[in-house]
Amino acid sequence: MENHQRRLVISLFAYAVYKDVSAIELARLAGIDLDELKNNEEIVFTSKQINDLWLNAAHLTKDELFGLHFGESLQLSALGTIGEIIKNSTTIGEALTIAANLTHLITNLFKLEIIHSKDTFTLQFVPLIAIQKDVPFSFKQTLDLFMVFSIRELDGLLFEKIKPLSVNFPYEIINTMEYERVMRCAPSQKSGAFSLTFDNKCWNMQILMANYDLQKSLLEKVASLENQVPVLEHTFQSRIYNYLLTNSYLGIVSIEEIAANFNISSRGLQRRLKEVGITYQQLADEARKSLAIHYLRSANYQVKEISYMLGYNEVSAFSKAFKRWTGTSPVDYQRSAFVQ
Repeated sequence: MENHQRRLVISLFAYAVYKDVSAIELARLAGIDLDELKNNEEIVFTSKQINDLWLNAAHLTKDELFGLHFGESLQLSALGTIGEIIKNSTTIGEALTIAANLTHLITNLFKLEIIHSKDTFTLQFVPLIAIQKDVPFSFKQTLDLFMVFSIRELDGLLFEKIKPLSVNFPYEIINTMEYERVMRCAPSQKSGAFSLTFDNKCWNMQILMANYDLQKSLLEKVASLENQVPVLEHTFQSRIYNYLLTNSYLGIVSIEEIAANFNISSRGLQRRLKEVGITYQQLADEARKSLAIHYLRSANYQVKEISYMLGYNEVSAFSKAFKRWTGTSPVDYQRSAFVQ
């Protein structure tokens, strides 16, 4: 049986490395044997190891909202077989019900309950540990991760950005603007509540399975690039570029969003890229070009679909950009690629 907690811990390490943290240093501080993590499917983590992992990941990345940003970046595929089960649902309601029933395989800090009313449904994250005045750091981080990931999961299932009606915590949220940016809803303080509430119209919405073919294609594209390393290996621009690719199934991410996820200002991000002689717009265009060529060569998508997936409102704008990149139109490129 798959060790789902191990898979999540590996994803956490990967995200920390993505943010320029040494996996060796993080493992040492958390008291986790990296070789055992990589090779032992049966590895079990203590509460102290998990807490130290969160504490040091936040410390080394200088990001007190590490869990929030990790959730923003996490892909459903990171949940392994749980992700596959969720993807095989037919409606949002079915997917969330399955997710609620499987939460215990990933964390023992809380359980997920779904509460229905006439017009809404609420995802209630119920603590399985005693919550005193000072909420444990690892609990806060894990909760942020799962709350954000739940919203992102709906995005991927429906191929559109879903906005909660309310986001509730039993304590005051300090960085409200960043929570509102990531969760698309200003957080509210409500006694005893860790919850996300959505409009009931989402419950019976059909899952678009084609989205997962697209996301799988994206992840394969990123993996192939990471295997070609020498030019961009471990550079800041390569991390930005790969982030753009991995998260582009809802359009290319804005510079403000990606800067916030990397815990720097948009000016700081632009300055760091300028130091290596490249702009954010150049990276975004390169990501669009790479994805456009990838999609056209696959012959699975029409030009109109590709244009939409890359964030262009008009096919003509995409065609103009593609011709600037390659010297030929998307239609002609796809036709020649298919002939070859």
